Amino acid sequence: MSKTLLVTDDALIIREMIKDAAIKCGWEIVGEATNGQEAIEQYKECQPDAMTLDMVMPEYDGLHALRGILEQDPDANVLVVSALDQQQVLKDAIRLGASDFIVKPFDNDCLTGALDKLVLSN
Repeated sequence: MSKTLLVTDDALIIREMIKDAAIKCGWEIVGEATNGQEAIEQYKECQPDAMTLDMVMPEYDGLHALRGILEQDPDANVLVVSALDQQQVLKDAIRLGASDFIVKPFDNDCLTGALDKLVLSN
């Protein structure tokens, strides 16, 4: 079973780390975004099984993206990947409808386990 993933983070190194870990565990990367507005557009275009979403990005942040994505697809599987010092933002994201979150810096097994859990629960 192919699992498709959209990766959203403004930092190239984080996107690469997420993609590498996901690919090794059988995920197909179908898109990348560097801010919240791109994430909304990419989600609509790619219709991934799951997506990772950073909260702190330039222009449009992760909460903006989360609102727009859940408007399109209330059942979207969104894994928030953000720094621990953004605790209030993480709480807001879960309250809005994010499926789960992990904290940066992340362990690859933790990341892929959380992604797999998202798609297995549906």
